[in-house]
Amino acid sequence: MRIGELSRLTGASRRLLRYYEEQGLIVPDRGANGYREYDDRYVDRVEQIRGLLDAGLPTRIIKQILPCLDKPRSIHFPDATPEMLALLAAERDRLTDRIDVLVRNRDAMSEYLAEVGKCRAPAPGSSHGTPHPPSAVSATP
Repeated sequence: MRIGELSRLTGASRRLLRYYEEQGLIVPDRGANGYREYDDRYVDRVEQIRGLLDAGLPTRIIKQILPCLDKPRSIHFPDATPEMLALLAAERDRLTDRIDVLVRNRDAMSEYLAEVGKCRAPAPGSSHGTPHPPSAVSATP
């Protein structure tokens, strides 16, 4: 498939896909005309990259761990240096801290929305009340 099709299937812009290529995260084949050619496995690869980026990992670390995602878990990784392992452990710990903050923020928002919902609920026996604002109604924890 060409870059436009991969963009459509993954939701990643063509510019972003070219950036992934510049960073060595994806390596498409080139057709005789020089156009990038991607096979179906790149759909999953781009989704993996986006997930790791969304988790806060920098591309330099993603480039190091992407090959590990293709291998069965039982394979030994001789290229895993102590420095790389320490870096990954630090990133994992940073992500754990970030997740804790996100969970606290989500819980605080849920409590706020619940309280706002109580304040705006119609009084018992009343046929009308103050309507919920769209943002409070559509928000989910």
